[in-house]
Amino acid sequence: MTDLRSELDRQRDLERAQAIRALLARPLLTRAVDPDDFFLVARHAAELVPWFAEHTGWRLSVEARQGYARLAKVSARPDGTRPPRRPRGNRDPFDRRRYALFCVLAAELLTGQVTTIGILAGRLTQATAVEPAIPTFDSASREDRRAYVDALMMLERFGVLTATDGSTDAYLEHADAKVLYRVDATRLARLLSAPQPPSRLPGPDVSALVREDRYDDDADRLRHTVIRRLLDDPVVYLDELDDAERAYATSAPGRRAIRAAVEEAGLQLEERAEGMLAIDPDALATDERFPAENSVAAQTALLLLDSVLAAHPAPVPTAVLAEQIVARFAELPAWARTYRSDGGAQRLLAEALAVLGRFALVTVDGDVARARPAAARYAPAPASTAKTPRPRRAR
Repeated sequence: MTDLRSELDRQRDLERAQAIRALLARPLLTRAVDPDDFFLVARHAAELVPWFAEHTGWRLSVEARQGYARLAKVSARPDGTRPPRRPRGNRDPFDRRRYALFCVLAAELLTGQVTTIGILAGRLTQATAVEPAIPTFDSASREDRRAYVDALMMLERFGVLTATDGSTDAYLEHADAKVLYRVDATRLARLLSAPQPPSRLPGPDVSALVREDRYDDDADRLRHTVIRRLLDDPVVYLDELDDAERAYATSAPGRRAIRAAVEEAGLQLEERAEGMLAIDPDALATDERFPAENSVAAQTALLLLDSVLAAHPAPVPTAVLAEQIVARFAELPAWARTYRSDGGAQRLLAEALAVLGRFALVTVDGDVARARPAAARYAPAPASTAKTPRPRRAR
């Protein structure tokens, strides 16, 4: 009986860890899109809600009957490198226009439970016409219709909108397309995870949205801040923490709390003199990988990383890296064809350095690039050396 109980406890811990990582990767889980992960989260909700509250201070809401779970992540360091991506085509990041239309649509959807794509377009035109900072939505513009459809399809993915008759894609070709939607206003309200309601902001500074006034105990704040970053970011360098956070992360109680949270999430913690790294051996909490297949920018980033590592600790001028890309163009005429136009090498250089920056492998200061400690994981090694786990990013 003891062996059976131990095995059941082990299985429960494994499932809970998988559920934690699923929520880290996709803070809004729906039964329709992620049925297996949603089932795990719903099954272990009674343990997951206090787990996130204790270790991160994030609020988890699990609505089993409505078919979604929402982890309301909060960070004092908003990260612009994890944008929503367009559901069509190459999945490019949302641009300013799509963000604006998404937010205006969200406000307009609070008025009823049923609507149509035409009614929403009309309301969008009226709402943007009175906002001087937002260009007026024009349904006759194909580019505006594309941005509108992307915002609608994102709301569909979140389960806020459900097309009960017609297809959203039809609006791309015809502004008079007929699509009927059902609106889930409760789920819509869950999308916003900011601690401060936008209506109470004292001014236009939106950074005030993430201000948290609830901390009376500084130890809780420090624990939550460090663990949040470790669960979300590829690497946490000690020199990026303030004095209090660094003191907590290197203290015996802090290290115990950090290690417990990371291990319970099914991650492996590596501690070095420069900082910490949480590795997901199953890549469940990973929303972006490096190196990445079928990505010219990631391939180029790996190529440039070799040069930056070879020069370490000295920096490498970005002009030298650009020349390396141009030489690569000459060596492989069929490679990176979309970057062959004027300025393509510089564009590819910027995208490759952005990849290395997102994974905390390289920093760019002015016109030079310098390797960071985690970049040593990608240094050439003897063939007999075991493969090293790679850093990960959670959404």
